[in-house]
Amino acid sequence: MVRLLGRSDARPARRPRGLRARHTPDNTLGGRSLAAQVFVLQVVIVLLLVVAAVVALVLQVRHDTTQEARNRSLAVAETFANSPGIVAALRSPDPTALLQPKAEAAREAAEVDFIVVMNTDGIRYTHPKPDRIGKTFVGTLAPAQRGGTVVEEVDGTIGRLVQAVVPVKDADGEVVGLVSAGITTDRVGGNAERQLPLVLATAAAALALATGGTALVSRRLLRQTHGLGPREMTRMYEHHDAVLHAVREGVIIVGDDGALLLANDEAHRLLNLPPDAERRDVRDLGLDADTAELLASRRVATDEVHLVGERLLAINQRPTDLAGGPAGSVATLRDSTELRALSGRAEAARERLDMLYAAGVGIGTSLDVTRTAEELAELAVPRFADFVTVDLFDAVLEGEEPDSRAVLRRTAMSGIRKGAPLYALGERLRFVESAPQARSLAGGRPVLEARLAESPDWRAQDLERTEQVVAFGIHSLITVPVRAGSLILGVVSFYRSERPTPFDPEEVALAEELVARAAVSIDNARRFTREHGMAVTLQRSLLPRTLPEQGALDIAYRYLPAQAGVGGDWFDVLPLSGARVALVVGDVVGHGLHAAATMGRLRTAVHNFSALDLAPEELLGLLDELVGRIDQDETADATAAPVSGATCLYAVYDPVSRRCVMARAGHPPPALVHPDGRVEFPEVPTGLPLGLGGLPFEAAELELAEGSRLVLYTDGLVEDRKQDIDTGLERLRGALERTDSSPEETCQAVLESLLPERPSDDIALIVARTRALGADRVAEWDVPMDPAAVGEVRSAVVRQLTLWDLEELSFTTELILSELVTNAIRYGAPPVRVRLLRDRTLICEVSDSSNTSPHLRYAAMTDEGGRGLFLVAQLTDRWGTRYTPTGKVIWAEQPLP
Repeated sequence: MVRLLGRSDARPARRPRGLRARHTPDNTLGGRSLAAQVFVLQVVIVLLLVVAAVVALVLQVRHDTTQEARNRSLAVAETFANSPGIVAALRSPDPTALLQPKAEAAREAAEVDFIVVMNTDGIRYTHPKPDRIGKTFVGTLAPAQRGGTVVEEVDGTIGRLVQAVVPVKDADGEVVGLVSAGITTDRVGGNAERQLPLVLATAAAALALATGGTALVSRRLLRQTHGLGPREMTRMYEHHDAVLHAVREGVIIVGDDGALLLANDEAHRLLNLPPDAERRDVRDLGLDADTAELLASRRVATDEVHLVGERLLAINQRPTDLAGGPAGSVATLRDSTELRALSGRAEAARERLDMLYAAGVGIGTSLDVTRTAEELAELAVPRFADFVTVDLFDAVLEGEEPDSRAVLRRTAMSGIRKGAPLYALGERLRFVESAPQARSLAGGRPVLEARLAESPDWRAQDLERTEQVVAFGIHSLITVPVRAGSLILGVVSFYRSERPTPFDPEEVALAEELVARAAVSIDNARRFTREHGMAVTLQRSLLPRTLPEQGALDIAYRYLPAQAGVGGDWFDVLPLSGARVALVVGDVVGHGLHAAATMGRLRTAVHNFSALDLAPEELLGLLDELVGRIDQDETADATAAPVSGATCLYAVYDPVSRRCVMARAGHPPPALVHPDGRVEFPEVPTGLPLGLGGLPFEAAELELAEGSRLVLYTDGLVEDRKQDIDTGLERLRGALERTDSSPEETCQAVLESLLPERPSDDIALIVARTRALGADRVAEWDVPMDPAAVGEVRSAVVRQLTLWDLEELSFTTELILSELVTNAIRYGAPPVRVRLLRDRTLICEVSDSSNTSPHLRYAAMTDEGGRGLFLVAQLTDRWGTRYTPTGKVIWAEQPLP
């Protein structure tokens, strides 16, 4: 046995002594014989072939199923798109009424899951679920919009499906609509179930044949190998030399006479043995006496440490005749010196990698400069340093680029204990030129002060304070500049006090890497602070600072920006003619400067359109056209982004009639709180979001009791990633039902109930309580189409002003009405009516059924007329014209005395 292990080329002619034949039954799969392993290998090969056949069959069936689904969905879509009457139906006023029944009938006949007809913008006209009609189709439309076809596989709410989109063309070849048909792959069957039994039967037969053949081979192998397992055969005949000489431990075998019988390569290296060491006595190999005596003694030893040369060896030794083997001993040698050094280096490297990993995931969790600096200081203590300070330029904290000549501010500080005599948190600092921090900032490189007590450059900063620092036990320092590209944002100081050894150059490299990772996060936070400040400034400049004076509504509002950045939510209160007031709330999708700028453009547009006294649905129509033009301009500019989505709700309240007319473009519905506390969401027709175009907007008219509260809001109040809008509306209803108070208190109660902890979207909220202009403050007269009737109207107006104690306004009011009524009689059409309103101002209105609008002009010296409207403009604060469904109204306002 010993000679066999010592020579790798030895091959015995018979079975070695001491090894017994292990007769393993050939039908036992868990046996150790070579025959059993061959048997298992044959069975595994057959099973793999069976599995491969089944997998190939399933893949083929799946391919056939998908192809059939693609063909059927495309055929159904093209058939329906070319069906008679579909072009006329698409151009009809109500395509859904004509196409929905046909689409459902065709879907059931063709056995597909859906047939959807839509316009060229992807707005559905038909769908198996009616609540999906009017919404945007989910899928690829561009090729079909250009006249091609699209067949794609998607994961829908009903499973894996194939859908086809084809165009609908008129006689001139123009695409007037789109048709999509889809079917799930589960509805298209295959023939896998019919073929699988045949495959399994064939596999069973092959397995039976393989088992029989393998049994014959196993019996023959068992006789030839004498029952030996692969492990013994491999160890004896192939790998014993490779194993002995490849291990990182020395192995030596010593005979009972003390002669060295075997030593592997590692033993030669560790003991520095001569080349001819084998067959020589271990006491004659130049080893120290203790080690030689141990190896020759056959004594049992466990991790016995011996100094051999410059190596510290751990020796384990056992006799070889304990189990009936030949006399002698075997010993293993392990170099504990190298292992200990390697273990220490590996542990240090592991600790540094772990710290850098923690820095990557733990620093920069927020886009806040101060918090990022605090995360760096907290991470480094106590794993790397005992005290850490982070000093940044003030400009960095404000989001600006730093000036190297400016002072620093202590932004973050962390230590293993309190009371360190370092500069306090928040203190403004300016380091002298010789200080390590100043040298780091000037050179952009880390500076090591291994022993602070022996550093006059460091002491020059503040002699009294540095004496206190040294007395406190702080003895070593590394300063690293916070560098982001070419910008130096500040400096980080690492102090050591508890560990007696000073910082070394390897730790300087670690500190530099640690600060470099944090610098990226600090610079990102700085840039975000700057951009966020710019966006907030822009947004605040675009939102209303104060509410205008008006007497129709008692209004309170709230605007809360999102935590992640400014958005495009906005609102406005716009006084109109005739004591009416317009309320508007809108939302531009997205965040940042683009959303804020778009919001400002839309708000300005609403201001301008409201001056025309348009109906809500007409104003939204103009706003929709404006957004469309903005998108066209932005699309033409490759550097700009189009408006990704905008919604708006516009409402006009008249305190005289107590009627409120409102329309909305993709915006959440308003809430109405009746005086008795009942809450409802009025049915205001939902238009498409602004910019989509194609369909007109519709308005709803409500009569509001005095004291009703109208609540307008944006979707950030009722919708987020954790709840859908229906849940949010019910929560809003509950909050409004629980409050019966002023608009200001209602705003506060709603936000306390619905405001999330970290809003992901802007929130705009308006609560308006209605007031009514009583009949005692309104006077009306019908005016005959006779110039002589002007005098009677003037007399009636004077009497009314006397009742209102407004005699001071009689003269100017007579002049205004004389001009307006005369113009109405001369140029207008009957009936002519005069209305006088006493609100915050005195409002005079003259209406007729003509659409001709007067305009102000400068009369020449020789003109006999043309100065009436000029006088009206001079005598009033405001005047203008608004159009009604029956004509127009000329109005003028005078301030009350």
